[in-house]
Amino acid sequence: MSWRRFLVFSFAVALSGASYGQANILNANSPEEIGKKSEAQKLVERNDKPLEYGYVGDRDILWSKSTWEIIDLDERVNFPYYYPIDTNNIGNNRRSLYDVLVAGVKNGDIKNIYADSYFNEKRTLKDIQATLSKIDTTDLGIEQYNAGEEVDPQFIDRRDLGSADVAEYHIRGIWYFDKVQGELRYRLLGIAPVAPDVNFIDSGQTDLVELFWVFYPDAREVLHQAKAFNGSNNATDLSFDHLLNARRFDGVIYKEENVQGDREVEEYIPENAFMQLLESQRIKEQIRNFEQDMWNY
Repeated sequence: MSWRRFLVFSFAVALSGASYGQANILNANSPEEIGKKSEAQKLVERNDKPLEYGYVGDRDILWSKSTWEIIDLDERVNFPYYYPIDTNNIGNNRRSLYDVLVAGVKNGDIKNIYADSYFNEKRTLKDIQATLSKIDTTDLGIEQYNAGEEVDPQFIDRRDLGSADVAEYHIRGIWYFDKVQGELRYRLLGIAPVAPDVNFIDSGQTDLVELFWVFYPDAREVLHQAKAFNGSNNATDLSFDHLLNARRFDGVIYKEENVQGDREVEEYIPENAFMQLLESQRIKEQIRNFEQDMWNY
C-alpha cells in the first residue's frame, strides 16, 4: 500500500469514527469544524433533560412485583450497551454503558452507588476502587522495596477493568399496575455492571461479581446525555436512559420478590439452565397475564 493510500485510509477511518452524532458535519469545510455547534444548538442541549417520571401515589398502585434481570452482553440485541470497547479510533461522544457509569461515578455526577440491589450499604469511589482495578508488584519490585529502595514504576503492574471485561448487567425494577392509568408499567430502580473479579481475571477464573449498584434515578441525567449507537438511523440519537426505560434489551429474570427471602431461581432449580430459563419465562408470563386478566369479565 502506497503512503498516499495509507494516509487517505487513515483519514477516512478517523473521520468515520468522529462523524457519529457530530454537529455541523455536512456544513464543515475542514475536519476542524466538525463538532462545532451553534449557540442555538448549545442552548437546546443545556435545556435537554430526561423525561420526568410522573408521580405515582401509593394508593394508586393496585399490584406490584419486584424483579431482578440479567442483560447478557453476548446477545446481539444488547450490543449497544457493550460497544465500543476500543475508543482509540472513534469520537469522544461514543462510549459504552460501563464507561459512562464509571466516568459519572469518578467525576461525582453519580453519587448514589451501593454494595447491593437493596441500596442498604452505600459506597464511595474509594470503596469500589479495589473492585475496578488491581495494583501488584513484581518480584523485582519487591526486592527493591525490601532493600529500602524506591520501587521502579516498570515493576508495578496495574490492571483496570474495561468495557471488554464486562459480561453482563444486573438490573432491578418493579412492575406495577397503575389503577389511575389503568395499565401495567415498569420502573427501573437499579443497575449493576458484572465482570470477573479483577484480582483473578488474568488467571482464567470466570466467576462473575457485581462491581457496584447504581440507584438508577440518580444516574438518569448522565445516561440521558450519553448517546448509544442507533443501528437503524445514525442521524437520530438514542440515549442510554431512553433505551433502558423503553426496555430495549433482552433480559432474563434471575430473581423475583418472594416469601423465601427473595431467593434466586438457581437456588430452587439448581444445575439445570434450561429449566431456569423456563422458570424465568413463567415469571414473565405471570406478570403479563395479570394485566390481561384485569380486563377479562
